[in-house]
Amino acid sequence: MRPATPSSDDITAIIAAHSGLEGPLLPMLHALQDAFGFVPQTAHAPICDALNISKAELHGVISFYHDFRDAPAGRHVVKICRAEACQAMGGAALAESVLAKLGLDWHGTTRNGAITIEPVYCLGLCACAPAAMVDDRVVGRVDAAKLDKFLAEAGA
Repeated sequence: MRPATPSSDDITAIIAAHSGLEGPLLPMLHALQDAFGFVPQTAHAPICDALNISKAELHGVISFYHDFRDAPAGRHVVKICRAEACQAMGGAALAESVLAKLGLDWHGTTRNGAITIEPVYCLGLCACAPAAMVDDRVVGRVDAAKLDKFLAEAGA
């Protein structure tokens, strides 16, 4: 179980455990996300100090990689493929519909904390487009009915 609030001691320990690596920034960020479910804002200054990088450099890396979060995700994460094959098969309309139905933008989480919706750029299921990933399970030929069923089961 992840701690509710990341402690500065935990953050410091994670940074120290990775600071001796060559190219330690990404391993640090991954370790923080693994430990807390997101990269806490309170870790930014210690990372910058440990690596002698600016806050802008750190923000650039975190915002470039879409898997890093700045807040905890919902209990369930739905990733909807945004690649061309899925868009051509109705994925874009499906995504717009789901986001509108839940009242979210990409990377948003429902108010009850049940579901986070994220874009993903290819799940390798192009022949079964549109595709989505529901938690860790890849689902092909996703339509509104399949997605609505999952959202209802997940508590959206």
